[in-house]
Amino acid sequence: MATKQALKRLTKEYKLIVENPPQFIEARPNEDNILEWHYIITGPPDTPYLNGQYHGTLTFPSDYPYKPPAIRIITPNGRFKENTRLCLSMSDYHPDLWNPGWSVSTILTGLLSFMTGDETTTGSIVTTEQQKKYYAAKSMEFNTFHNTRFRMIFPDVVDKNMIELENRKAKGDPEMTELKESSKFNNAIAKAVNEKAINIEDIQDPEDRIRAEEALREMNENQDENNEDKGKAGKSQVYYIAFAIVLFLLGVFMK
Repeated sequence: MATKQALKRLTKEYKLIVENPPQFIEARPNEDNILEWHYIITGPPDTPYLNGQYHGTLTFPSDYPYKPPAIRIITPNGRFKENTRLCLSMSDYHPDLWNPGWSVSTILTGLLSFMTGDETTTGSIVTTEQQKKYYAAKSMEFNTFHNTRFRMIFPDVVDKNMIELENRKAKGDPEMTELKESSKFNNAIAKAVNEKAINIEDIQDPEDRIRAEEALREMNENQDENNEDKGKAGKSQVYYIAFAIVLFLLGVFMK
């Protein structure tokens, strides 16, 4: 249960963030527990997260603002593990670095900055730019249909997402179409599966799952063909050497 000071501080911060939200960020507390906040980060331009919709949580201690919150991200994103505490300077991993003057806006602005960089930490993962674009393109669909907490906390955003997804379906999502038509996209999925960055079972869209399986199978077949070609080349080289030796010996005996 939140202390009176924590309740007062978080109530004030919610009012401020509603009146003056940081760019690319939306946040609100759980109506049943003010210590549990949910945020949405919209992927900014000039990053592989462009137009991605990333949902996560801030779990504040009862004596906030004297101690920092735990930070997690729920939406698959290619930068951080889902539902895992992140080790950041403004998270509960580093209470010694925490500044009570920092706020929800400060925390989420710092998280966005770290997300768009390439520094590693506990809870971060390494994926290709193409994989991050894939997750960004699928993030709204994930939040709307597969993310229960998102639907509970952001019902108004879900309604907007439904309209946007219907429009994309009617028009054909150009960003996703470009990704799917790209050979790099198929290779990225297959590579991600091979490297365990994603699992076939984790791909929600049946068409994407089939495409991933085909890409993985094609990659394995190409690798087998390359190995077979190398084997044939090695055998051919042996035959040529043997044939040359035979000709040489025949020449010697004929003299």
